[in-house]
Amino acid sequence: MTPSYTLAEMLRQADALAEDLRTLHGQTLEQVRGVPVGQDRSVISRVYLVGSGDSYHAALAAQMAFHRLAGVSCEPLSALRMLEYGAAWEQDDALLSGALVIGISASGGNRRLIEALERAGEHGARTLAITATAHSPLTQVADHTLTLPLAGLRPCPGIRTYQASLLGLLLTAIELGRQRGHRSAYADVLNREVLAAADAVEATTMALRSRCERLADRIAGAPVTMVLGSGPGYGTALFAAAKLIEAAGVFAAGQDLEEWEHVEVLARPRDMPTMVIATPGRSRSRALQVATRARGYGRTVIAVADDDDHDLAETAHVVLPLHGTVREEFSALLSHLFAGPLACFVAGRLNRLPFTTNRP
Repeated sequence: MTPSYTLAEMLRQADALAEDLRTLHGQTLEQVRGVPVGQDRSVISRVYLVGSGDSYHAALAAQMAFHRLAGVSCEPLSALRMLEYGAAWEQDDALLSGALVIGISASGGNRRLIEALERAGEHGARTLAITATAHSPLTQVADHTLTLPLAGLRPCPGIRTYQASLLGLLLTAIELGRQRGHRSAYADVLNREVLAAADAVEATTMALRSRCERLADRIAGAPVTMVLGSGPGYGTALFAAAKLIEAAGVFAAGQDLEEWEHVEVLARPRDMPTMVIATPGRSRSRALQVATRARGYGRTVIAVADDDDHDLAETAHVVLPLHGTVREEFSALLSHLFAGPLACFVAGRLNRLPFTTNRP
């Protein structure tokens, strides 16, 4: 039987994110501290973050946290790339003996991901599953599991599940850093920052609703929408494009800020809606340059930026403001919040429901 998807559920899930973060934080932290993935510093030298769809986007958004807070090399891979290309299976097993492979799947039923974790374990890697579904097939093949249960979850393009996956990854990065020798007090500070981000999530969600509703009128008729970002914002860009596709059946594409300047800058129509993830951090200045360039070419520019970023406010046609301050490693907790409501309102303007494109 086909699940019953509604636009109202998308808005309910967006409204639940702040409370989800508060509720899940303690439960997830307790589980993470029970996973001894990094107690021997010589064991874990690199991390693979593996998933498909939203799970892969969360992996991209969390990569910086593993680099900076855990102090390990980290590579996000789609499930198929990990399985067939990503880990040099046919070479010496020692290549994976120092690896931690984290498989992310809300349902826990991604067949390619299950096969990838099985193969990684066979070649000497430690494996960890992050899922919202207890006792799923993914949990049966992983050495350790983080289960992030979401009460009252209903059929919907991934919104609550995306944040839960991202939370699991961020707390794992912090704990891995602690187990590898970072001061426990520093890990405690980082964990408190993640929990405190719930207030910023709540304030940002409230501020975005009406702006997303008005913006939907502006972009619903566009043949394509671009979403641009870099660093953690690249994961957000892909996630936001996916929500527009899943909810409204419109074509949207996520792209790296720099790559857009080399390729998609040439695409038509000239007034194509172009969303720029411009959160504070390393790529913010480049995001401003790209937004300025895009507007000069005639694009309709939408900036996802700090609420007091006056430069972006002057450059963009529309600003989707982020309220509250978080370090860049955690910025995806805020930057993705517009995606669900905007996709919902675009679908409403087009009189469409999620996931209906290929139904009879």
